[in-house]
Amino acid sequence: MKLSEVKNRLNELETISFQLPNGELVPNHFHVTEVGKISKHFIDCGGTVRHEDVVNFQLWNANDYDHRLHPEKLLNIIELSEKVLGIEDLEIEVEYQGDTIGKFGLDFDGKHFLLTNKQTDCLAKDQCGIPQEKTKLKFSEIQSGNSCAPGSGCC
Repeated sequence: MKLSEVKNRLNELETISFQLPNGELVPNHFHVTEVGKISKHFIDCGGTVRHEDVVNFQLWNANDYDHRLHPEKLLNIIELSEKVLGIEDLEIEVEYQGDTIGKFGLDFDGKHFLLTNKQTDCLAKDQCGIPQEKTKLKFSEIQSGNSCAPGSGCC
């Protein structure tokens, strides 16, 4: 989900909620402690230099159970970050504390912002000798209309 999409959703909402991949909601007294731009400049295992930029939201829970972040407040924080940090309309990555800091993608289901699982991947599979996944075919789908009858010479 891109930053512009989050801003559009915030304009439509009365309350903000984030849902973890396991279906649990982030406690509604969460804080967004950071909105920023993270740049990753790296070399993949095939030797290709790459550069990734994402907008980062960091969610945090404290013991202030009366705290509620309203959509207009988060929208103000985002707009200030865009202005001061020069943040562009990038994909969102969310950090949230579990057993360790987890990194999640972001989606929206019409009611909740959904923290989505992220996976590592090899970006140079062709250089690492990792075979591409083969397409599975059903034998019945590749047979021609003519069946192989005994004595037809096809076998």
